[in-house]
Amino acid sequence: MAGASTDVSRILEALRRVPEPELNKDIVTLNMVKDVVVAGSSVSLTFVLTTPACPLKEEIEKSIRDELLKLDGIESVQIKMEASVPQVRDMQGHEGIPGVKNIVAIASGKGGVGKTTVAVNIAVALARLGAAVGLMDSDIYGPNVPRMMGIQASPQATGERIQPLEGFGVRLMSMGFLNPGDRPLVWRGPMLHSVIQQFLRKVDWGELDYLILDLPPGTGDVQLSLTQSVPLSGGVVVTTPSDVALEDARKAIGMFRQVKVEVLGIVENMSYFVCPHCSERIEIFSHGGGQKTSEQFQVPFLGEIALHPEIRTGGDCGSPLAARGPESPEAAVFYEIAKRVAARVSVVNLTASPEQLITIRP
Repeated sequence: MAGASTDVSRILEALRRVPEPELNKDIVTLNMVKDVVVAGSSVSLTFVLTTPACPLKEEIEKSIRDELLKLDGIESVQIKMEASVPQVRDMQGHEGIPGVKNIVAIASGKGGVGKTTVAVNIAVALARLGAAVGLMDSDIYGPNVPRMMGIQASPQATGERIQPLEGFGVRLMSMGFLNPGDRPLVWRGPMLHSVIQQFLRKVDWGELDYLILDLPPGTGDVQLSLTQSVPLSGGVVVTTPSDVALEDARKAIGMFRQVKVEVLGIVENMSYFVCPHCSERIEIFSHGGGQKTSEQFQVPFLGEIALHPEIRTGGDCGSPLAARGPESPEAAVFYEIAKRVAARVSVVNLTASPEQLITIRP
């Protein structure tokens, strides 16, 4: 057993030279390695990803393999990948939702920038990548999630718990399910607050890695109610490159910071248009404003999304582009953004308190 213990120690020492690129610490210190077994010239281990949507999975796996194969006497390496999404650590005095590990708010300073489109496609992409995901449509006056997800049904209740509907592997709740059609809701603030609390606390969300909140545009009562009711892992701000949209996006960043919510990053939607006839790139709403704003406020830039007719068609027809999978050229950008959002959530959580994941078996 002493020899086996020495072999395991040698393996762990080598793995200390493998950094987790997002966290800038080695994978042993971060407790991401478990079940190390040395059998002659062969090593097997389990590496625990912080999210099934990890954007650097292949890079980390290659680094592990390269470091171990440098060791004398090691000829083969078997790596099993698992995912254990860490839960938000800083509750800020808020009561969490049982079973929900992380709540991510998707916001915009103004309407018309494609915030719901981004929220829907991020949710679908995360689900397709293997995460358990819910999507709560918080825009009570103008709910668009039902149409974009292609679901026209009424949720059922079990006892005092509302059962969410499901589409494309995502659990859903929206006022559009309860008040379908074109009938407007003429409600005052207290009624809005009551509905939001019911969606958060009375819906049977189950076990979720991520609950995505599609906030209404602006920085008003509903936004403040949500950000102060539950512990948010962070917020994403969606904008277009136009100066008008960016001016309001900066207000959304300010809102998150005022209520002490981490800004996970900025998404620039409708960033450019590629003419289908001549392939010329046209920057209809200008370009690069999202990147500049991210640098100005020192928050991550999560990516830019082209103005593509199929994105609009998918939303209108209830078939989000992300449902095509990451291999689709048009959908790939949503998967890249979803991975970056998941990575930022992991950074926020693990920086606050690293998960104790390691169990070494000699």
